[in-house]
Amino acid sequence: MTPRATALKIWQAGVDAVGGYAATQSAIQELAPPDQILAVGKAAASMAQAALDHFGQKPCLVVTKDGHGNALSQDADLIEAAHPVPDERSLHAGAALRETVMSQPKSARLLLLVSGGASSLAEDLMPGVSLTDLTTLNAQLLASGQDITEMNAQRRKLSRIKSGGLLGFFPGAHVDVLAISDVPGDDLNVIGSGIGMVPETATFSTHTQIIASNTHARDAAAQAAKTYGLSVVANLESLHADLPTLAVHVGSQLRSMDKGVLILGGEPTVKLPPAPGRGGRNQALALALAEQIADHPDLVVVVGGTDGSDGPTQDAGGIIDGSTWTENGAQFAISADSGTYLEAHDALLTTGPTGTNVMDLLVAIRT
Repeated sequence: MTPRATALKIWQAGVDAVGGYAATQSAIQELAPPDQILAVGKAAASMAQAALDHFGQKPCLVVTKDGHGNALSQDADLIEAAHPVPDERSLHAGAALRETVMSQPKSARLLLLVSGGASSLAEDLMPGVSLTDLTTLNAQLLASGQDITEMNAQRRKLSRIKSGGLLGFFPGAHVDVLAISDVPGDDLNVIGSGIGMVPETATFSTHTQIIASNTHARDAAAQAAKTYGLSVVANLESLHADLPTLAVHVGSQLRSMDKGVLILGGEPTVKLPPAPGRGGRNQALALALAEQIADHPDLVVVVGGTDGSDGPTQDAGGIIDGSTWTENGAQFAISADSGTYLEAHDALLTTGPTGTNVMDLLVAIRT
C-alpha cells in the first residue's frame, strides 16, 4: 500500500472511532428510556439512530446539516438547515426544539444529543433580533479569524436557546445530555454555543457526558498507525492557532520529523479576504503545508474536518505531498481559493458526511 493510501486509512480510522452511532450506542446502555429524544448538530442523525435502535420507537426530533440526515432509517422528525451561516430553516429548527422541550409533562425524561454545528443549525432569537442580524454576525465571525470559543460567546448573546436557554424551558423530571465535542477543552458550555448546557436554575435531575472528542480520534489513529508497523512520532492537539502561524510551525515539524506518523488535531483559524474563493480552513492549511514540504518526496499529509465538510464546501480537506506545490499556488492561497488549486492537483479529500464532528485531524507519514 502506498504512503498516501496508508495515511488515508489512518485518518479514516480516527474518524471511524468517534462515529456518532457507535459513541452514542455505547453511552446509552445504562440510561433509562427517554420520553422524548432531541438531537442537534452535524452528527445528530447518527446519534439519534443509535438511540432509536436501542430504546425502540420514541418521539424524536433531529436537526442537522443539509445532506447529513441520511443515517436516519426509522421514523423521526427531521429538519435540515444551513451551516456555517444560518437561514430561515435554522429559526424554524430552533423554535421546534424550544416548543418540543416546553411541551413535555412534569414526569418527562428527555435525551438531548448534541454535536458541533448546532450554533448555526438551530436558533431562536431574542426579541428584536432579525435573521439578517444573525447572518451578518455569523459571516463576520467566520471571516474574523477568531476561535470557536470566542465565536460562540458572541452567538450566545442573540439566542434564547443557547448557553442553557433551551433546557431552561424544560418542565420535566430528568435530562440526559450526551455530546460529541468539537471544541478545545470539551466544554459542554461551548459545544453548539451551549445548547446542551444545564442552567443553574434547573429543577430537574441531570446526567451529562462527553462521549467522543478529538483526543479519542487521535488515539485511534495512533493505534491504527501501529497496526501498519509505523511508529508515532507525536500525537498532539496543537492545531489551535491562526493559519499562517500553524503552517510555519507544522511545516517545521514535518520537515524535521523522524520516519513514522505525526498525528495532530484541533481547529485552525483563518482570516478571509473579501469575496473568498472555494475552500475551508483544512483546504487552506493543506495548500499552505504543500508549500512547506515542497521537494520533500518522503512526506505525505492528510488534513480534514472529521465531519466530512470544510467551511461552506462539500470536501473535507486535502491530501498533499512533496510534489503538490507549484509557484502559482501562492495566488490561490492569497485569494482563499485553495479548493480550486487542490482539485486541479488531485489533492482534495472528499468523504461525504461522516456522522461525527470532533474538530480537525491531520495525519502525516514520513517514509
